[in-house]
Amino acid sequence: QLQASGGGSVQAGGSLRLSCAASGRSFSTYALAWFRRAPGKAYDFVAAFTWGSGSINYSDSVKGRFTIDRDNAENTVYLQMNSLKPEDTAVYSCAARPGRGYRDYRTYLYWGQGTQVTVSS
Repeated sequence: QLQASGGGSVQAGGSLRLSCAASGRSFSTYALAWFRRAPGKAYDFVAAFTWGSGSINYSDSVKGRFTIDRDNAENTVYLQMNSLKPEDTAVYSCAARPGRGYRDYRTYLYWGQGTQVTVSS
């Protein structure tokens, strides 16, 4: 089970920190990713963290602004979002898949509920 939280409304240039808490199973051999979906659009890959190797991937649109990190003790992955832009407005969801993190949302097996992020100009 994945539980996402931390969304909200901020002005452009502001920051938010999203959390995705994993429970119910060990995710030590999984990758956990963040996707976002704006109204009327498809899922957009944001970032992925592979738990075993520690490797991280970011989409070009968030690289340098967003940072993904983890808390092993809490089995939680975070997404620190800085320098937010209006185009970052979307529902953000965390998802998990065995093995490495990929950008294709269709390969992810477990999904948490989304959390709304709204950035005003």
